Amino acid sequence: MAGTSNGKEKVKLSKVIEKMQLVNMTPDIDASGIWLHVPDINRPALQLTGFYQSFDNDRLQIIGNVEFNYLESLSKEERLERYSQLLSSNIPCLIFCRELRPEQEVIDMANKLGIPLLSSHDTTSSFTAEVIRWLKVQLAPCIVIHGVLVDVYGEGVLITGESGIGKSEAALELIKRGHRLVTDDAVEIRKVSDETLVGSAPGVTKYFIELRGIGIIDVKTLFGVESVKETQEIDMVIKLEDWNKDKEYDRLGLEEEYTEYLGNKVVCHSLPIRPGRNLAVIVEAAAVNHRQKKMGYNAAVELYRRVQENLMKGDEDDD
Repeated sequence: MAGTSNGKEKVKLSKVIEKMQLVNMTPDIDASGIWLHVPDINRPALQLTGFYQSFDNDRLQIIGNVEFNYLESLSKEERLERYSQLLSSNIPCLIFCRELRPEQEVIDMANKLGIPLLSSHDTTSSFTAEVIRWLKVQLAPCIVIHGVLVDVYGEGVLITGESGIGKSEAALELIKRGHRLVTDDAVEIRKVSDETLVGSAPGVTKYFIELRGIGIIDVKTLFGVESVKETQEIDMVIKLEDWNKDKEYDRLGLEEEYTEYLGNKVVCHSLPIRPGRNLAVIVEAAAVNHRQKKMGYNAAVELYRRVQENLMKGDEDDD
């Protein structure tokens, strides 16, 4: 079961301030009431010369050394006019990198217009790279699906299946074997690029597992901080299903099967459940096998090659 995103992901400016450790030069302005909708930034070089055509005013506006020095080269009257134009353009905020700080008149102007002025100690290039990377994750298209996500030997394994089939029990056994839980029951999947899906837990259920007959357990408290993880790239999906004797199951794995989330394809294995099967060991083996394939070795292809060589050798002996 999956809930699709509405395409209107957003993040509070106050969360950006906290994550990027920004200094707020206008603390009287409520940054939690300002929302960002795009994971991009703008360095308003042309705007500071008075050119506002095609101006992306919904982006974070960043002042670096170049922009700041240009403004400082202007007369005070002209400089304040350029700041006034920019701050009056309905921008979410204005961020000064390298701990640069405008004069008090600009801060007073920003307070009057309700535009936060923020400061970062990072260089402009370092700050822009990090804030774009973080915003791309926060504002990526997102869906929520029913499943369990675990980190097994560095591979993100998403375990899906009908309710009550044993997903949480498999996750618990994997945790006991030294692997890490990302989330149980609800998995938030974000598409951060055309190749990458990242899974995380909703804040309410983070690090909790529901075990039927026992109830809710706190994995972080019971097994320690090394047993949990905040986010994980999703590398493969294991779909648990009841054993069906009339269904043909893949026994060689020569051809990969895929499932799709948010337009991205992910390798998927259907795993039939029968009494006595150790799910945790099978998941571990699947994760290691998937890792081997990424490194260029495919056991099924190797077996096929050996069989073909054997057949050819038998034909030569007959001759």
